[in-house]
Amino acid sequence: MAVQTRPPASTDDAPTARARPSAPPVGWRSRIFRFEAKAAPYLYISPFFLLFFAFGLFPLVWTAWISLNDFELGSPMVFVGLDNYRWLFDSPEFYNSLWRTITIGILATVPQLMLALGLAHLLNYQMVVRNFFRISMLMPYATSVAASTLVFAQLFGRDNGFVNWVLSWVGIDAVDWRNGDLTAQIAIAVIVTWRWTGYNALIYLAGMQSISQDLYEAASLDGASKWQQFLHVTLPGLRPTILFTIVVSTIGATQLFGEPLLFGNGQADGGALGQYQTLGLFMYQQGWDYFQLGRAATIAWVTFVLVVALVLLNTGIARWRTRDRKATR
Repeated sequence: MAVQTRPPASTDDAPTARARPSAPPVGWRSRIFRFEAKAAPYLYISPFFLLFFAFGLFPLVWTAWISLNDFELGSPMVFVGLDNYRWLFDSPEFYNSLWRTITIGILATVPQLMLALGLAHLLNYQMVVRNFFRISMLMPYATSVAASTLVFAQLFGRDNGFVNWVLSWVGIDAVDWRNGDLTAQIAIAVIVTWRWTGYNALIYLAGMQSISQDLYEAASLDGASKWQQFLHVTLPGLRPTILFTIVVSTIGATQLFGEPLLFGNGQADGGALGQYQTLGLFMYQQGWDYFQLGRAATIAWVTFVLVVALVLLNTGIARWRTRDRKATR
């Protein structure tokens, strides 16, 4: 029986592969949505960078350029290179103002932070009218520098000042606070301490309230007194907050300007002997009393470098002590 064979199918009769559907054309709305999703984060943060470039980076760079020029107010700039920096580091007035800035900063910062820490520790307990004391601590910070400094200038007056009147009760003669060397610095440090103690106390209080109460309860069960709890629970928990206040207070002390200027009746010489002339007053004197804007810009840049160096030093010391504590455990 013969077997009939089927002729092979031609390639034309083979079923064709199913074609993939082509992607729909992207409309203009889809393109806008995609662009918005990518660009929205940059648009949200752009106001910060615009303000930073306009009021932060550009003045910093422009001040650096001015410091390399001999620039008097009303006269064209003349490029002099590093001559202004040579003048500054050869000037006895610069070292005097640098030393006064350091001493006033120490006299104001150390008592200020210690008082703030003590006040915050007291406010951390359940006290009557505690909210009243919290609000009252912000009143010095809300007071203008001019108002507070003028009031304290009257309190530290030589002839009719309240402070000398109180000192006369214990047989101390009247002190010439403004014309003395250490006395003028103490008076300015008292003004700064009065203004910023409450602000730092509230920062410490917020840090204390973030410490877990379980740590205090465990320390109490172990027989620790309130003072021991403060040393071994509160202070270690406040270490980042204390570092923050030290850095901010150091920056503020380096830039001290309003208090010594108003304490000296608006004179930028810092007293007859420059006994309280800070770097801020020295820069103001060169720029607006002597119209030497190039030298003033030089002082500003040196102050900026000094602030950065002090911040890095404080941060490095804090990290070094933290590393040592972890290594000893």
